[in-house]
Formats: sequence, structure tokens, C-alpha cells
Amino acid sequence: MTAKGVAISTTGPMLRRKSSSDDRAMRLFVLVIGVYLIVALAFPLYAMLSKSTLDSKGGFVGLENYLAYFNTPSLVYSIQNSLFIGFVTTSITVTIAFVLAYALTRSRMPGKAVFKTVAMIPILVPSLLPGIALIYLFGRQGLINELLFGHDIYGPIGIVIAEVFFTLPHALIIIITALSIADARLYEAATALRAGSARIFFTVTLPGVRYGLISAAFVVFTLSVTDFGAPKVIGGDFNVLATDIYKQVIGQQNFEMGAVVSVVLLIPAGLAFVVDRIVQKKQIALLSARAVPLEPSPDKKFDNLMLVYSIVVSIFIVGILGVCQFAALVKFYPYNLSLGLSNYQFDLMDGGGWASYFNSIEMASYTAVFGTILVFSGAYLVEKGQGLGPIRGTFQLLAMLPMAIPGLVLGLAYIFFFNSPSNPLNFLYHTMAILVISTITHFYTVSHLTATTALKQMDAQFESVAASLKQPFYRTFLRVTVPVCTPAILDISIYLFVNAMTTVSAVVFLYSPHTTLASVAVLNMDDAGDIAPAAAMGMMIFYTAAGVKILHYLLSRGVESRTQAWRVSVAK
Repeated sequence: MTAKGVAISTTGPMLRRKSSSDDRAMRLFVLVIGVYLIVALAFPLYAMLSKSTLDSKGGFVGLENYLAYFNTPSLVYSIQNSLFIGFVTTSITVTIAFVLAYALTRSRMPGKAVFKTVAMIPILVPSLLPGIALIYLFGRQGLINELLFGHDIYGPIGIVIAEVFFTLPHALIIIITALSIADARLYEAATALRAGSARIFFTVTLPGVRYGLISAAFVVFTLSVTDFGAPKVIGGDFNVLATDIYKQVIGQQNFEMGAVVSVVLLIPAGLAFVVDRIVQKKQIALLSARAVPLEPSPDKKFDNLMLVYSIVVSIFIVGILGVCQFAALVKFYPYNLSLGLSNYQFDLMDGGGWASYFNSIEMASYTAVFGTILVFSGAYLVEKGQGLGPIRGTFQLLAMLPMAIPGLVLGLAYIFFFNSPSNPLNFLYHTMAILVISTITHFYTVSHLTATTALKQMDAQFESVAASLKQPFYRTFLRVTVPVCTPAILDISIYLFVNAMTTVSAVVFLYSPHTTLASVAVLNMDDAGDIAPAAAMGMMIFYTAAGVKILHYLLSRGVESRTQAWRVSVAK
């Protein structure tokens, strides 16, 4: 008894010392990653806000720039135009996505996997590409421009169609998730009460997914209001806030007014983000441990109707991509429709040449590797660290903030912060490093949420057992946490890579002649009138992103068969 008591009293302090040592190390690493977020996000945003209150000579003018902005009718119209695009795009996209998600989750139609894969294609292309396709389809010399009945594709019509294409997969993912958690018991009870299909839909289905629909609406609204690519390519004279920022900075070199427009753009994006977070928390609260998964019953008429609808949506998506491929191969539209590869001779075009394409691959690779390490390590330290207190709350706030910051705003903020001669980090400006840093920061939030979701599924006893065995936290992290969370880590890496390949807004202000990226090259070639080469470069981005996606799928299957065998054992 005494020996056992001595053993316990001896081990206790050792464990406390061990735990204390680990806690200090984890706090230090959390502090390091927190400093990164402060330097890469908080300081640039502060620099941008400060810039909006200065004149061209650097003197403080308070709110004079804002008064000048709101007294300029053409600039104020941009706010109305952006909100109009946001509301119309949201209404159309959420409706299309809901019906498609309903077809994928509540019908027995064939080919669900194919339709879902096709619906995800827009994620793999830059937002400029659908604008280029619409020009070839409905432009003044378009293939089928008579379908617009005399309306011009350049302006709100073109922007809305392009934004629907661009935002559809984002809404679809959210709504599919909401529809997939339905409780079959509610439908059984409604059927037992002899409720008709329409009544069940409006009293059971819609209330059950209302938070998912609201969340999808705010995501689509934010993406469409803050997007720069589509309005730049096909907006014409229809100005929106995102293009105003670009024109003020690039066209007029009016950085102060560009900062003002950026702050204005932050308001709807920030409000949408806050409401979306509140809605998502309520959606989680609806889940029940006793819920019974809903299995759709065969209904030939309904299944065929959903099949036809899914085919129509797929034709829209594949059609946009197909037109871009057609434009990339036609030698000189509309005068020489013979096919060839002349449009892929990027070195003969203005925009950066083939070097821009390889720069994008390099930047995306760095972003995927270093971003995954940074994000997952930060999420682990915050989730598993003990006694972090207010540090955890501050870190979580910094990690969530990037989702509310439009890429164009972040890029402009980087100019004001990193391009300052007094900043010791000035050497990063116009380098590959700043492109990687800005991209990691821009897409940090979704990656962080993916990591924390995976980490929350792991029992905290892993760390307790490791401490009792006198193992340092980093050994547990490398030998237990990383293998178990391998699927999430791979998802984070592919998410960062694909977004780094397709993004244009976050990097359009930061590249140099030696670090031009493929997405920026698409923009520059379109500005120069080389629309067909721009389409070809956009397709190169798609080829690369799709190829890496396929490689990720194959790699995931191989890795999961080795690291996730325990899941199969548990299931059995």
C-alpha cells in the first residue's frame, strides 16, 4: 500500500512537470502561429484602414475620403450594382442548387456520382473563364447571341450568369449536407398522419434545411459581391465594388480611394459572414443522436424528372467549359474556325508566357505544403493545448477572420503594409513568398475549420495516455494525430492547391514581372484583346487542377488503406 502510494505521489509531480513543459512549448508554438496571423492579416488590414483616412501626401484627413466617395454618383452606383448582382445571383444559384441537391439526396435516379462531379467543376477554374465563354456564346459575334433577344451580354446579365456558374458548387455542398441529415422518423410520422407530398415538403423538408439554405445564401452572396474575375471580363460599363478597387489602384493610382472602396466592400462581406456563422451554429444544434437516416423510395416519375433536371444543369456547366475549350483551339474566331494549338503559344502573347503557368504551379505547391503544415499545426495546438485561456479565443478569431476579407481587399492591404519602406518585411514585396503568404492567409479559415473538425473527432485521452508514458506532445502529434487525420490533411492540401491555382483577386496587386501567375495572365491577355489565348491559359489551369484532384483521389485511397484500417476494424 505504501509502495503504491509512493509510486502515485512520485508519478503525479512528474506528470505535472511533463504536462507543464509540454504546455509551455505548445503555448510558444501557438504564439508563433498567432504572430504569423497578426503580421499576415491584422497589420495589413490596419494599414489599409489607416490609408483610407490619409490624403495623397500622407496627411490625416479623417473621413474626407469617405465623404468624397459617397458624393461621387458613379462610385455610389457601384454599391447598388454590387448588391443587385449579389441578390439576383443568390436567388438563382440557391434555387438551382437546392433542386439539384434534392435530386442527389432524395431521388433514386442513376448517375448521381457523375452529376455531383460535374457540378463541382467550377471550383477548378478561375472566375474569369465563364465570362470568356459567355463572350463566345452571346457576344456581338457569338455562336448563339440571338437567344438574348437584343440584350447585351456585357453587363449585369453576363455577370449574373458567370457568377451562378462560379458559386453553384459552393451552395450545392452546403445544401447537400443539410438535406443529408434528415431524420426519417419525421417523414414516417407525416406519412402516418396522411400528409400529402407538398405538405410534407413545406412542413418537414424546408424547415429542416432552412439553416442550410440561409447559410448557402450568405456564402453565395459574399462570393458574388466580392468576386473580381467575372465583372472584370464581362461587366462592360456596369461597375461593381470589386472592379472599382482595381480601377482606382491600377487605372488611376488613387490608393487612398482604393482603400475607401475596400472598406466599403468589407461591410456586406463582414455582415454576411457574421450571420452565416450564427446560422451554422443553429444548424449544428438541430442534430440528434437518435436520428434515423432517410432512404429515398423509388418513384419513376419523380426520378426521371430529377434526372432530366440534373442533365440540364450538367449541360450548362459542361457547355461553358466546352466553349472555353473550343475558343482555345480555334485559330482565329470567327474568321478561321480550323483547330490548332496556336493559342497555347503563350510566350508570343502579353501576359507572362509559359513562365506564368509554371509560377502558378510553384506557388500552389508551396501554398499546399506550407499552408497545410501551418494550418493543421495551429489547429492542433489550439484544440489540444491546455490552459490557453484567452489565447485560444484570440487565435480562433484570427483564424476565422480571413473568410470575411475579400481577396482584392487583402491584396490591397498587403501593398500598404509590405510596400512601406519603414517595414522590415519590405523585402518580401514582389516575391514568390508574399504570393504564398497572401494565398495561405486568404484561404486559411476553411482549412482551419476542416482541421478542427477532424481533431474534434479524436478522444482527448490520447494526449493523457501520452503524458502518462512521458511522451512529448510532438511525438503524439506525429505518430498518432497525423496518421489518424491523414484524410483531413490531404483535403486541406488539395483545397489550398486548387484555390492557389485559380485565385486572381488575392494576388493581382502583388505579382512582379518575374512572378506573374497563370490566373493573372488570363486577366492580362483578356485586357490585351487576346481572348482566345486567355481561354487557353484558363483551360491549362483547369487541366492542372483536375489532374491534381484525380491524383489526390488516388493518393487518398492508397494512404487511407494504410492509415485508416482501424476504422474498418471498428466497423466490424
